[in-house]
Amino acid sequence: MSDLSARPNPSEFLPSDFLLSKPSHPSPATPLRIPRVLAIAGSDPSGGAGIQADLKSIAANGGYGMAAITALTAQNTQGVRGVHVPPAAFLTAQLDAISDDIGIDAVKIGMLGDAAVIDAVRSWLEKVRPAVVVLDPVMVATSGDRLLQESAEAALQALLPLADLITPNLAELGILLREPAAADWAEALAQGKRLAALTGTTVLVKGGHLQGGQSGDGPDDGGSVDGDAGNDAGAGCPDALVNTGGLLGTETVVVPGERIATRNSHGTGCSLSSAMATVQARLGDWEAALREVKPWLLGALREAAVLDVGSGNGPVHHFHHMQRPTDGLPGQASQHGPAAHGPAEGEFAAALRAGAADDLDAIYALDFVRGLADGTLPEREFAYYLAQDAIYLNGYSRVLARTAAIAPTEAEQLFWARSAQTCLEVESELHRSWLSTRPTAPTLGPVTKSYVDHLLAASVSGSYGVLVAAALPCFWLYAEVGSTLHREFLAGGAPVAHPYADWLRTYADEDFAAATRQAIAYTDTAARRASESEREAMALAFRQSSGYEVAFFDAPRLYA
Repeated sequence: MSDLSARPNPSEFLPSDFLLSKPSHPSPATPLRIPRVLAIAGSDPSGGAGIQADLKSIAANGGYGMAAITALTAQNTQGVRGVHVPPAAFLTAQLDAISDDIGIDAVKIGMLGDAAVIDAVRSWLEKVRPAVVVLDPVMVATSGDRLLQESAEAALQALLPLADLITPNLAELGILLREPAAADWAEALAQGKRLAALTGTTVLVKGGHLQGGQSGDGPDDGGSVDGDAGNDAGAGCPDALVNTGGLLGTETVVVPGERIATRNSHGTGCSLSSAMATVQARLGDWEAALREVKPWLLGALREAAVLDVGSGNGPVHHFHHMQRPTDGLPGQASQHGPAAHGPAEGEFAAALRAGAADDLDAIYALDFVRGLADGTLPEREFAYYLAQDAIYLNGYSRVLARTAAIAPTEAEQLFWARSAQTCLEVESELHRSWLSTRPTAPTLGPVTKSYVDHLLAASVSGSYGVLVAAALPCFWLYAEVGSTLHREFLAGGAPVAHPYADWLRTYADEDFAAATRQAIAYTDTAARRASESEREAMALAFRQSSGYEVAFFDAPRLYA
């Protein structure tokens, strides 16, 4: 029997060169394209909503922001005191000055004020035809105050078909349809479908004003962040993309999540719509954009109190992911030392490595792994493992495809897409070849189902960091186990008579080792970009997946 326990320092589950070696396929030198996003909206001198929120949101999501002012407001966190709408001709002059000189990748439209302003925007859109147009039809504040003259509603209706995405709050959704505001999530979705069919565009239905919703009183609120999905919003706060023309693949895409209890939600709707415009310009996929924007906005709401702005409904924290809540605040000492903007390179990966040591030791102690190493593993258990691995890889490939869809750079998108392709075209074919001589029922096992369900749940979390962390153990732990088993096989003389000799030789795959190093590097980079709360969620997702890796190797003993 091969002595797996004889390897040095068994708790150090990845050799140092595995963690520290540079990826064999470094990221291309081509820089990530920065979307140029124009916000057309009113000004909020308190900085929480309107153009000010738009520019912060665009910058926070990696865009270059530009602004054309439609209205000047006198407001603070306690409410709006006055509104002045400059002549529409001057708005046209602003828009023409920008488009005559600068390429525009996306446009976000907010508060417009009156019919003349709306007509000016419509004429400019028809002339310039930007690739992405997001319209936040600011009409009614949460307090019930009208922010658009009723005489201008007809002009706004004519503007709707020129938008690629419309983001009304529930009151505005009802007004656009000339119906009462929806009282529940099912009716909100139904109204979203009617508006999408009427305008021929995509509608973002937001659950922020449903049961227990808490939004601001400014001219731009009503954003929502995650919640229970389906037809019942429950205590959560769902959002849904609706398109009746087949653009989304399915008519309604509901993205669930939690409701954040906070009084600091001023500008949530502005921030959401401008972030969607920015990320859509980069990704070209509305669902992927929403799933990327939602966790960012969730953190902005959760950490809004850190800003300590005003005595009323304060703004959200657009740059929460760039500064930890307790770093650099007046009168507070930093609890984190010099790493104020996240862990140093390699620090998060090292923490994951240390945290998963017990799981890897547990894998090496399993009868399945020891039997595979010395050739005593019962054939039925090996056949069961292969069948479950083939089923797992099919689900895992879908998770990696989702990872590619929401990855923040082109290099990462390509890496995860190629990994998904490898799962289907190489690994699955290898397993099918082995299974062709080992008849076994291709039934989904309980551990396989639980593991895939966990990964799919991570894929709908909306967080790229959480998703890559959840996917990483299948790279990292599998690579380490395979490397160790192959070394033991060679140390034993690589006997030809070993019943699993051919399988053990497949573990000597430098391409997979290089891909593992790259996956580790991308996960570590995602952690350095993430907020503290998101890093905690990443660590949890990694630990859970590591536990499933142990259970997956042990499943043949229990279920074969």
